[in-house]
Amino acid sequence: MARAVTDLRAVVADIPDGAVVAVGGFGICGAPLELLDALYAAGTSELHVIANNCGIDGLGLGRLLAARRLRKVTCSYIGQNREFASQVLDGSVEIELVPQGTLAERLRAGGAGIGAFYTPTGAGTQVADGGLPHRYGRDGRPAVLSAPKEVRVIDDRIHVLEYPLSADFGLVHAHRGDPAGNLAYRLTARNFNPLVAMCAAVTIAEVEHLEPWLAPDDVHTPGIFVRTVVATTASTRPIEIVTIREPADAVEP
Repeated sequence: MARAVTDLRAVVADIPDGAVVAVGGFGICGAPLELLDALYAAGTSELHVIANNCGIDGLGLGRLLAARRLRKVTCSYIGQNREFASQVLDGSVEIELVPQGTLAERLRAGGAGIGAFYTPTGAGTQVADGGLPHRYGRDGRPAVLSAPKEVRVIDDRIHVLEYPLSADFGLVHAHRGDPAGNLAYRLTARNFNPLVAMCAAVTIAEVEHLEPWLAPDDVHTPGIFVRTVVATTASTRPIEIVTIREPADAVEP
């Protein structure tokens, strides 16, 4: 049964050093920024983070990176986070790069109790054949490479065997939630959040609007997956890349 609390720092106090933490969001869209700030303030370190990417410099996971609190990141791409790229290349952080759709399915498989699955994604590449850098040496050269994966021909196509991802803790952001842990996301901010909520042993959700209850048809993540709900305090959300049109290019209503 979920419980609603108000103290962000108390919510993350049980996350120990060395934990595996799955984090929702795509960049900073839908990322649980306040929970990540609380984790940063708690001083928790040596974390293995599973996320689509590590956001941007100085915000969310970027703050934990800058403080060198992460030992490993499982993600789909490095993106524009220069600190992330720097720590990967100097050997400070181990990295496991996973195709984006495969990452989503591995998270879902972890939550659904699926032991493994085959996908054609990555067949004939280093994803399947091995050789992707997992850790770089101090000289900037790959020191640890990924191993080959099992492959199988299904319907005349080569498929790659992939295993599920599970986490000790999951941190998610939702637009609305209730004390029972039911969550509803807004538009593209849903992204990886439902999958992260499923795959973690303990899921903590920050919500923009904590309501007495959510109508069943509004629920995206059932409360059975959520341990704790906390209301956010920020009145606005940052935008990673602001893109606007010039007034002259605007379409007449």
